[in-house]
Amino acid sequence: MKLKHLFIILLSVLVVSCKKDEGTKLDPNTITINDGGMITGTYTNGQKVVVKKGTVILRGYTYFESGSQLTIEPGTIIKSDIASKGALVIERGAKIFAEGTATEPIVFTSGKAVGERMPGDWGGIIVLGNAPTNRLTEPTIEGGVGRKYGGTDPNDNSGVIKYVRIEFAGIAEAQGSEINGLTLGGVGAGTTIDYVQVTYGNDDAYEFFGGTVNAKHLIAYATADDDFDFDFGYVGKIQYGFSLRNPEFVDGGDAGNGIECDNDATGTLATPITRPNLSNFTILGPNDAANTAANHNFACRFRRATQFILNNSIMLGHPDAGLSLESDATYSAVIDGFSQFKNNLIFASSNIFRISSVAVAGASAANIQTKATTDGTVVLANVAAASLTSPFTLTAPNALPTAGAAALTGAAFTGVQNDAFFDKVTFKGAFGTTNWATGWTNFNFTKGANGY
Repeated sequence: MKLKHLFIILLSVLVVSCKKDEGTKLDPNTITINDGGMITGTYTNGQKVVVKKGTVILRGYTYFESGSQLTIEPGTIIKSDIASKGALVIERGAKIFAEGTATEPIVFTSGKAVGERMPGDWGGIIVLGNAPTNRLTEPTIEGGVGRKYGGTDPNDNSGVIKYVRIEFAGIAEAQGSEINGLTLGGVGAGTTIDYVQVTYGNDDAYEFFGGTVNAKHLIAYATADDDFDFDFGYVGKIQYGFSLRNPEFVDGGDAGNGIECDNDATGTLATPITRPNLSNFTILGPNDAANTAANHNFACRFRRATQFILNNSIMLGHPDAGLSLESDATYSAVIDGFSQFKNNLIFASSNIFRISSVAVAGASAANIQTKATTDGTVVLANVAAASLTSPFTLTAPNALPTAGAAALTGAAFTGVQNDAFFDKVTFKGAFGTTNWATGWTNFNFTKGANGY
């Protein structure tokens, strides 16, 4: 009898153990990449990749196809393989969850050693969604990745990118077909983009090709081409954008602007009309520093039949213009109120307000200045009049307004900006009394003989 009871007890333990093991089995479609591992190739429908905290390699053009998912743990460093020039492509129907923290950001960077890293060491991050564009057919994203974007779902969700740094990206397939630091093609409003810094990108820091995605807390530092670029019917909302240019670094083949915005490449009236809804930007140029490269251009370049909302912002230190409007439709949208440039602080080395390729009868830069100042924009006498702490210090910029600065008051959120997305702050520019860039960002790059 004792042996029988012992057998029953042992059998019960074995059954319980088996059930426990079954309950902790990993999803067979889950791929875990640990410290020292590699992300590469194509991940297909149903595959879930989890990148654990550590340092991993991104090798070559890496695709996440529809139905697949990439999750990256806070504190992870992803370095591109040098020979294969990595690029991360999140396709329509796939999702990325790269959610760092203020103390443990996720960093995408060059695989070269510190002191040898250079802009264009790898591709960048491309996210493609199913939100509308103004293209008649599904467009293919630039950069040589060969993938399409856009659709009919304005609330499409491509995941979360939060507390992420993207450094030394921007390889080019060909002139005019580059990979940006962060490329968003037809990305929908269900996606979260918040607290992102793009540093030393060899093309644009951010480019939005259509879509409806909203974003907050974006930093563009030492970009070669444009800091923020909008095309193909983008109609999302962005609050808190900060850009600072390195005077000695700019695209050699194209002019570098704080904002560049087109309806499309030829200035058609295709709908939806590109109309980014922007508030609380601080856009800083080279500020006439010694050895400033020639191709630094405008703080804001709106052209090719685009519309825009840009309010409660600060533009300082660009050499050729603060606000440039190019095309009849772009100019008329400002005069007629479809576009807004309200409650801003602005100064540029020359042509604070500028028009080009405008044939509207009576059109002039003076008309634009009158419209802007009537709408609360203040033309500053010089850069110092903005009273920012130390905004042009490259390795440690501080764009917080000093005590009593005009930037601390006067912001307003009415009309299209009287919406739950926008924080109803009183200050102009990206920063008020709190530096939200503290902790997770990095500006401290010094160039040596072989790189940064």
